[in-house]
Amino acid sequence: MDAMKIPRHVAIILDGNGRWAAARGMPRNYGHTVGAGNVEKVCAAAHEMGIKYVTMYAFSTENWNRPDGEVAALMKLLESYLKNCIKTADKNNMRVRVIGDTGKLSEKFRRQIEELEAASAKNDGLNLQIAINYGSRDEMIRAMRRMSADIAAGVHTVEEIDESLFSGYLDTADIPDPDLLIRTSGEQRLSNYLLWQLAYSEFYFTEVPWPDFDKTELEKAVKAYNKRDRRFGGLTEEAHV
Repeated sequence: MDAMKIPRHVAIILDGNGRWAAARGMPRNYGHTVGAGNVEKVCAAAHEMGIKYVTMYAFSTENWNRPDGEVAALMKLLESYLKNCIKTADKNNMRVRVIGDTGKLSEKFRRQIEELEAASAKNDGLNLQIAINYGSRDEMIRAMRRMSADIAAGVHTVEEIDESLFSGYLDTADIPDPDLLIRTSGEQRLSNYLLWQLAYSEFYFTEVPWPDFDKTELEKAVKAYNKRDRRFGGLTEEAHV
């Protein structure tokens, strides 16, 4: 992998947990549990390869429409994961942040997020962003509301609005846009994920479900990324940078 260009930021849609479990005669929640356990392994592989940022889609704004039992199990699983993630982040020198609208989460869950972000803030290894109660349209609406309030308060003027100003109001304000998006388990859609940030990203879709996605599969995605002729407005990526 040394001779290859490593993407700085990889976004991942963790898909296929339920189907993976069903294929084994197990309940969907078992797949989510195994999938959660795979996060640390893939993050370790990404860090080893030289990837600096990984953003994972854990729970979308649309996921609230799933059966109540599955939603409750997912929330419990995410809370448990974040609780254990403090030790994981410390062990792996990993900075962890949560993006999305956390207002709908329980007070206990929000407190865990605050503790995790504070505890890992000084770590300078891999940057892991976990998208919880995240939807890109919701993110942009929230951003516009905050920006509009600041304009009304005289912080900015309408004439100042440009891509840079708007990006600064997004959940990913200080995070570089993804170079590569990976979606597992065969689906080929964005599902309301990082729509603004993925404007110039390369897409990689694999049939492999998330619980089976490992370092070898990540390397395959990066190899495919290296075969793309990345251009911006007629310029190569190197010239654009």
